[in-house]
Amino acid sequence: MYHVAIVDDHVLIARALSGILNTHPDIQVLYEVENGKQLQEKLKTARNIPDVILLDISMPVMDGYETASWLKQEHPEIRVLTLSMQNDDQSLIRMVKQGAKGYLLKNVEPDELVLAIRQVMEKGFYFPEWAASRVFMNLGNDALADPLHTFKFSDRELEFLQYCCTEMTYKEMAAQMFCSPRTVEGYRDALFDKLNLSTRVGLAMFAVKQGIVKL
Repeated sequence: MYHVAIVDDHVLIARALSGILNTHPDIQVLYEVENGKQLQEKLKTARNIPDVILLDISMPVMDGYETASWLKQEHPEIRVLTLSMQNDDQSLIRMVKQGAKGYLLKNVEPDELVLAIRQVMEKGFYFPEWAASRVFMNLGNDALADPLHTFKFSDRELEFLQYCCTEMTYKEMAAQMFCSPRTVEGYRDALFDKLNLSTRVGLAMFAVKQGIVKL
């Protein structure tokens, strides 16, 4: 069971999110608060410690940046998933630097929100492809401290990532790897799942930005 707290000054949105998330048997919303100060009060009670916090950025009293920074220092075990209307690089990168493990826009589909919570818990982070490319572009190797350790790539997956940075077709990759095209597609799909990506370009960008492939 993943325990979630929602920090958002829009009460209707927070309650709607709770209603959506509580329909899933593996997710339970513990409480909703309107800003970081209220969250601090809730966290004084040990039984109210969530696994994941859905955190808005624009809030009165104590905004998302300050709240994320405080959580990073005082409760590093809690995973912050930003849920905001702000779609600019500055907000995204600032939240990541403050320790956010994911970033979603408020127009996200409910299924993706649920997926994000599960991915943050199971894999440590969740960024849609649009956000991941911006994080890697701005932070480079700092985006993920040790991708090889984090994702536990197999040797074959690392080999496939290297070929993704070439002009080879999947059929040509299969010939180089002495396997069938279907097996190559299996490596691709496994990496799509691990990295929450959906295109070969995204895989290549990840490999280069994380130093897995040197160009």
